[in-house]
Amino acid sequence: MSSMFGKPRAGGERLPQSPLAECNVAILGCRGAGKSALTVKFLTKRFISEYDPNLEDTYASEELVDQQPVLLKVMDTADQDGPGNCERYLHWASAFLVVYSIDDRKSFEGCQHYLEVLALHVRGCQRRCPVLLLGNKLDMEQYRQVPAAEGMSLASRFGCLFYEVSACQDFARVQHIFYEAVREVRHQAEQSLPVRPLFITEERPCPPVATPVTLPTRHGLASCTFNTLSTVNYKEIPSVAQAKLVTVKSSRAQSKRKAPTLTLLKGFKIF
Repeated sequence: MSSMFGKPRAGGERLPQSPLAECNVAILGCRGAGKSALTVKFLTKRFISEYDPNLEDTYASEELVDQQPVLLKVMDTADQDGPGNCERYLHWASAFLVVYSIDDRKSFEGCQHYLEVLALHVRGCQRRCPVLLLGNKLDMEQYRQVPAAEGMSLASRFGCLFYEVSACQDFARVQHIFYEAVREVRHQAEQSLPVRPLFITEERPCPPVATPVTLPTRHGLASCTFNTLSTVNYKEIPSVAQAKLVTVKSSRAQSKRKAPTLTLLKGFKIF
């Protein structure tokens, strides 16, 4: 089941010849790490602490990342006992957020299993997908069981980015992490593009009749005649024109009077 959070588009319907670029992000981690809380915080700026851990859903939101619009799809996964049946998101996602709780060492150890599965997947499909390791519940600092240095060490071991955040406090930081996932996907896409030739040749029009040039005869050798050829002018290819950006405005359901009710994941509602 896929849900779309209501965010109006500027200027009416999008033109069919300009499809919105998509970025699929799967959020992985053990139960209780705060995956659903992070998803809701990013999409609505709200924090809800209680969720059904057995439900899984995918959500979409139009965002503007570095002045470029993107349709960001987020899969809030619900693995029962670690990365078991993970084919559903391995071939779907273009980036992964692997989440643990800093006050739960068991969830941190579970992240290592997810990172190992992702590493094997990348080797098998020959397609590099950005991975971000995320320590959640920074507001529980007094109960911390996983030092930040251990998180950084694990991220360095698997070659992924590392962040710590609080889903219940810091919306700007949560948004930044999702946007960083989009930037990493774009960066990988740019690296995989074929190399564009730097120059093309443009021939100038030849004269109607070639001008003969006769070399003088020397030491009994026969003379030969060369025709002058048109010169070649090297011209740099102009850079590809940038598409016109469309400003996307977000509706966050500020009140009952001005905005409709949003049905959130896991069956919760915000009015």
